[in-house]
Amino acid sequence: MRTVTSLPQQITVDEHLWIPMSDGTRLAAKVWRPVAADDRPVPGILEYIPYRKRDLSAVRDSIHHPYMAGHGYACVRVDLRGTGESEGVLADEYLEQEHRDAEDVMEWMAAQPWCDGRIGMMGISWGGFNSLQIAARKPPHLQAIVISSFTDDRYSDDMHYMGGALLSDNIAESATMFAYSTLPPDPALVGDRWRDMWFERLENCSLWAANWLEHQRRDDYWRRASVCEDYAAVQVPVLASSGWADGYSNAVGRLLANLDVPRKGLIGPWSHKYPHLGEPGPAIGYLQEVVRWWDHWLKDVDNGVLDGPVLQTWMQESVPPSTAYEDRPGRWVGEPEWPSPNIEFIEYPLGRYRIAEPGEEVAQAALPVESPLSVGQFAGKWASYNAPPDLPYDQREEDGGSLVFETDALPQRCEILGAPTVTLEVSADKPVAMVAARLSDVAPDGRATRVTYGLLNLTHRDGHDDPRPLDPGERYRVTVQLNAVAQVFPAGHRIRLSLSTSYWPLAWPPPEPAQVTVHTAGSSLRLPIRPMAGAEEGSLQPFGEPEGAQPMAVTHISPGDQKWTVSRDLVDYRSALEIVKDAGLVRYDEHELEVDRKVRERYGWQADDFCSATAETSWSMSFGRGEWRTRTETRTRVTCTPTHFLVHAELDGFEGEQRTFSRNWDRRIPRDHV
Repeated sequence: MRTVTSLPQQITVDEHLWIPMSDGTRLAAKVWRPVAADDRPVPGILEYIPYRKRDLSAVRDSIHHPYMAGHGYACVRVDLRGTGESEGVLADEYLEQEHRDAEDVMEWMAAQPWCDGRIGMMGISWGGFNSLQIAARKPPHLQAIVISSFTDDRYSDDMHYMGGALLSDNIAESATMFAYSTLPPDPALVGDRWRDMWFERLENCSLWAANWLEHQRRDDYWRRASVCEDYAAVQVPVLASSGWADGYSNAVGRLLANLDVPRKGLIGPWSHKYPHLGEPGPAIGYLQEVVRWWDHWLKDVDNGVLDGPVLQTWMQESVPPSTAYEDRPGRWVGEPEWPSPNIEFIEYPLGRYRIAEPGEEVAQAALPVESPLSVGQFAGKWASYNAPPDLPYDQREEDGGSLVFETDALPQRCEILGAPTVTLEVSADKPVAMVAARLSDVAPDGRATRVTYGLLNLTHRDGHDDPRPLDPGERYRVTVQLNAVAQVFPAGHRIRLSLSTSYWPLAWPPPEPAQVTVHTAGSSLRLPIRPMAGAEEGSLQPFGEPEGAQPMAVTHISPGDQKWTVSRDLVDYRSALEIVKDAGLVRYDEHELEVDRKVRERYGWQADDFCSATAETSWSMSFGRGEWRTRTETRTRVTCTPTHFLVHAELDGFEGEQRTFSRNWDRRIPRDHV
């Protein structure tokens, strides 16, 4: 990424400001703004997240907020209530209180002498979620949003549940927020109150894992703040982006299809990253695009920001399987609208272990599959962060425990763009069962690269609101939607569809092994086929080089560590996936704060005992400066019986080496058709 040292406007920085909420609580903010805004007010940009402006998100903030400020915007970075230096307690995600606070923040911004009252909101992940959610509340000063790696559907297209199946990321991310919501503020900003503020968080913290496990179906808990419930509520222009390696690759297309406002979509090869920091590459000059968006909607600049395709995406070429890529080969393609008139959905019948040609008559067959728990150990993460390497590996071992259908060698290159679906006639021998469907690119040498996948808890076959058990032996017609993707299958390669009845540890297994029988009559694979060259490709304007402001200075005092280890003991048949993400000890030179961050995840199981599944996540985070030293340790462990999930959690707070706070939780939560 190119560092920009000369910007159009000189800026000033307010390191710490208090923003009063309507209930008297104060939120902490950092503001970058043009010096000239004191005399000539400018539009404001709000990023509003729980990831600590003082440290954990500080380097990223330093890259893009000064950049936008230097282009004539007052950028306000606010920590959510109960995080960073903001007062109060953070109890859960996307609560009514969070949204009311955001509205208070925008009212405060609009009243400042340096703000002209026109405001944009932006963010990635949590910040993308709440930007979209708050836009749907129609606050008067909000004029446009820019969102990355987000969803409009909190139940079925987030880290919690996929096709009604419980995701392990539901547990891992609840553990992340368990850790983040119990961290202390910085005494250098809040003074002697830091300890009282910290203990308020420790004593009143929520057990996030239990919160999310208590809602295993699509109920009002998930409907609240899911913008898909009423797309018409969003009435401001939207610039939306994501990456094909991210867990949030579907929502961009849904917004383009359902919003009735000016909108543009951008999907690259990236993991859970902003596009100017995108990995795998190529990263792009995203901040230039963001500034153009703000210039048009907040400053009324006629810059043609809506010219060109409504969706621009990276068409990925075939690659060998790997858990990480530095770059994904491919090309940018554009679609004039979405859904695109260039895409043709073609139905491929499923025969006996083969994907037949469209319209071909296939022999009827009943094909059973009962997968071992080991299917899924090479699935990677639901949402890739590209560190440690977390993409799916070669699918050949996974396919050994799956029901596999495959095309003949392709006579010519095939490109898909969109969400494939699999329609199945199925029966099962148990009342609760699942299907994981994976689409792979199989090279002539046999290596299989997973392209996309989807899950369906078969008790959710008629919807996620009211799951119902299966009648063993009865046949059902179900549809499994796979994640959207843009992918090339070269001539000579094969397209493979693999079906399994478990996909652990990416998704929690059913209460007991189930045999699912696929009846080929009426079963098919539907692919979104894109012609070799779309109408918009010749007119696409190239993106600029990634650029941003000078990152803030940090010193790495001790190195971190990354591991992703799959193990299996053939004596007692215990297996595990163990993940280590250790950021090492880092000093933020500007204010001499030292931060150490370590997380370990372990997913274990024994043989094919589906109730031996165990998910454990532990966090250790320390903060220090001079003689002030604190550490927070959190541990979350989820196990199960055939009828319940068992959640055990521990929280310990340390001052120096002395433990000054400790609390344990034990919860027993009934399984609800999961």
